[in-house]
Amino acid sequence: DVPKAPELRGDSDGPRRGSLCDRHCAAINNVQGDVGDLGCYLHRPRVPPAMSPPSCCQQHSDEVCESCVVKTTLTAENVVEANKLSNNYKFGFKKWKSHVTARPWEDRSEIVKELYSDLNVIRGSGGSTVTCGNVLYLLLFGWWLSLLYVLVAAMMFITIVGAPYGRLCWDLAGYFLWPFGKVIQKVEVPKSRQVLDACEASAGESSALLGGPVPRRWRPRCWADTGYWQRASTVMWLCLGYPALVLAHGLVCVTAWLLIILIPVAKLSARTATRVLLLPPEQVLVRRLRMTEVPLEGEVILCCYRAVNPYYYKYAVDGINVFAVNLLPLVLVTLVLGYVDSHNRLTSSPIKFTLALLSIMPLSYYIGMAIASISAQSNFAVGAVVNATFGSITELTFYITALIKGSREGNRCYAEIVKSALTGTLVGCVLFVPGLCMVIGGIRHQEQRFNSRSAGVSSALLFLSVGGVFAPTLFSKVYGKLVCGECHNVTQNPLGHYLCHNCHFDMMEKNGTLYYSHVQPLVYTVSLLLPAAYLIGLFFTLKTHSHIYDIHISDCHMPGHHHSAVVHWSRWRALVILLLSTLCMSACADLATEHISPILTNSTISQYFIGVTVLAMVPELPEIVNGIQFALQNNLSLSIEIGNCIAVQVCMLQIPILVLFTIFYPTNFTLVFSDLHVYASMFSVVLMNYIFMDGKCDYFQGTVLVMVYFILLAVYFFAPSPSGC
Repeated sequence: DVPKAPELRGDSDGPRRGSLCDRHCAAINNVQGDVGDLGCYLHRPRVPPAMSPPSCCQQHSDEVCESCVVKTTLTAENVVEANKLSNNYKFGFKKWKSHVTARPWEDRSEIVKELYSDLNVIRGSGGSTVTCGNVLYLLLFGWWLSLLYVLVAAMMFITIVGAPYGRLCWDLAGYFLWPFGKVIQKVEVPKSRQVLDACEASAGESSALLGGPVPRRWRPRCWADTGYWQRASTVMWLCLGYPALVLAHGLVCVTAWLLIILIPVAKLSARTATRVLLLPPEQVLVRRLRMTEVPLEGEVILCCYRAVNPYYYKYAVDGINVFAVNLLPLVLVTLVLGYVDSHNRLTSSPIKFTLALLSIMPLSYYIGMAIASISAQSNFAVGAVVNATFGSITELTFYITALIKGSREGNRCYAEIVKSALTGTLVGCVLFVPGLCMVIGGIRHQEQRFNSRSAGVSSALLFLSVGGVFAPTLFSKVYGKLVCGECHNVTQNPLGHYLCHNCHFDMMEKNGTLYYSHVQPLVYTVSLLLPAAYLIGLFFTLKTHSHIYDIHISDCHMPGHHHSAVVHWSRWRALVILLLSTLCMSACADLATEHISPILTNSTISQYFIGVTVLAMVPELPEIVNGIQFALQNNLSLSIEIGNCIAVQVCMLQIPILVLFTIFYPTNFTLVFSDLHVYASMFSVVLMNYIFMDGKCDYFQGTVLVMVYFILLAVYFFAPSPSGC
């Protein structure tokens, strides 16, 4: 345990109480900082009060105190979480908001505790149960579920032997019509003494002739002893009543779980199907709770007060967010439909393309979770290798499969779509991601500050990467020959104006001398320099100048409390999930590129717009959610770094990898972009650097970035399709 710092008491000779330096040193001695708390975390032995310094300013100058105040102390529950938090502030590492270890139960808020609690807790008077969510349950499930119980009860009464279960179904019909404020208990019902006495009397009968007990096969049947009627009733129930009710509750459970906010209803149905309906009917008691009554006798099985809880978006299963859990079956459906129905007999190509694109979102989440788990449980070298290898695997998988398909079909449109997606990712991560985080974070916090120096490193790398990526394009504009496909004389005068269409700069004149002799070597040179600059940036931010992030991670949760790390995913499990997710990602990307052709040929929307929006931003949705969560916690530095890191990786890693891929597998991809891509990217980077200049922002500046992004989207929407599409 970290000892508390001794209380500093000033005297007449020391500085005045409450001075700025004293407040700074109070921040220095603070050992319970949380995310966003200011102060240096000092591990030092306990100092006796007699030896404590009279004033902090005798030890620290004002400059030292100012330098300590800007350092941010992050508190983690354990060493693994501390490593994850530290990795979030490392350049080139994936930023991950969710916990990779199980949080201590006592540290969770009451709202979160309620999400994971079983529906068997009886609370005091919580007001009226007539709420909008409960009425929604009545309209969606309650009425027909109650009607089904009535029908099953009637059927069980008709069988006579199933009358006890019929009585149970009748009671449950009233319960499921409106289960709120009611309770289902398990009670122990003793056997009737009369039946027991009769059994004992029959067992003790003797024969007058033999003078001994009657043989067992001659005894009269004792129903209570053999349980004949109970077994017959149970068999009738399991054959006729139970299957129909289990199917109904299964349907309710799946539907409510997919709606997320109705997860309490899913828990209610699951508990009923697996527990209540399997109990003997005489042990189930359904009763209504009164305002002052708390039933103490018997075990409480179900007690529900609300059908809707809007906070279930925080719910996680084994560390996996409920949204990612619900979208996982979509991946299986996509793969089955895509590879089984190859001739589009069941669904059309646009539907398969949409399903494949949506399946990329949960797979991106699983890949991010696996990378964060492995990095947090490994050393720096392993974490750096994993992040560099799989950090951009989502985007690269789609780009490479699209280029392969375009090369096989001889269609240049796929290469243009890849360029549009690259530009869309760059523009979206520079404008939309930080702008949206500023707007949402600005709603809760009037003004947000961030580390302008660390953002400046990313901005410098962005300037370098954008200049390097578009250098071949600018070179071709200067030295290429403008060729137009069709020209018309507008004024009917040979010396008048001409209207030309489909104009582009030709680099293949004279057997491609300009391209193969000048442009292509420039592309290869840039593709070597950009990764080298990325490595230099890593070495600068992670080794020589790591202090610019001013982050200190404390692995002490609270003084006097230590928590061992209970990881959600071990390293081997995370590695297996990472490989499987990557494999499924490749399959979904293959299906998306396979079924995008009808959309490109039949759609009236520009192919530029499809690549810049759908193909670029859908794989980045998990990163956008992480950025928003960081911004809501007033940690805008990580929100900005998420967008900058992705944009830098697009230019310095993804594009050079694509160029390297074209060397071994020739495709139509060339590092020559359209004018629209060049202008949009450069303008976005300049605007982003202007906004981030002062190290603070508000929702208005975020609105500016978002509006500029939508203006660029409008330009792409009305732009004509690229040549060759």
